[in-house]
Amino acid sequence: MNLLDDLKWQYKSGGYEQKLIYWNCGVYLLSVLFFYQFQWGVFNFPSWLALSSDVAEVATKPWTLLTYFFFHASFFHLLFNMIVLNYAGRMFLTFFNQKQLLGLYLLSGIFSGLSFSLLYPIFRDSHSLIVGASGAIMAILVATATYAPMMDIRLLLIGHVRLWQFTVVILFLDLIQIFTENTGGHIAHLSGAL
Repeated sequence: MNLLDDLKWQYKSGGYEQKLIYWNCGVYLLSVLFFYQFQWGVFNFPSWLALSSDVAEVATKPWTLLTYFFFHASFFHLLFNMIVLNYAGRMFLTFFNQKQLLGLYLLSGIFSGLSFSLLYPIFRDSHSLIVGASGAIMAILVATATYAPMMDIRLLLIGHVRLWQFTVVILFLDLIQIFTENTGGHIAHLSGAL
C-alpha cells in the first residue's frame, strides 16, 4: 500500500476528529498555494475567507463564520491545533458520539467567531482578521473536562495529571494573555471554552 492509499484508507475509516484533521490540513496546503507571501510564516488571507472584527463586515460576509476556522496562520498554529484536536477528540469520543463531536466543533467555531467580532473592538480600537480552529477545539477539550474532570492524562515531562487541571491551566494562560498581541485568538479560545 502506498502513502496515498494509506491516507485514503485512514480518512475513510477514521471518525470525524480524523476527518477534521484532514480537512484542516488540506485547507492549509491550499492556503500555502494561494495566500502564502513567501516570507517566514506570513499569510495574506483575504477578507472574504478570514473573519473580521467588524460586525458590519461579518454581516455582509456571513460565510466567514465558517471559513475562518479551517484556515491557520502558520504551520505551527496548524500543528498545535491538530495535535490538541486529535487528543481532545479521542477523549471526547470516549463519552459522546461522532455527530456530537462534529456539531460541537461547528457550533463552537461559529460562536467563537461571533464572540471575536463582538468583543474584539472592546479590547482593541483597531480592525483585525482572525483564522484558526482554536475556539472550536477548546470547546471539545472543555466539554470533555466538564463531563469527566477526573480523567487521568499523561503529559510528556510532567507526568500524570487530571484533565480538569490541564484544562484550567490552558484557560488561565488564555485569560492572562488576553491583552497581548493575539487578543483575538484568546477571545476565540475563551469563547469556545464557554
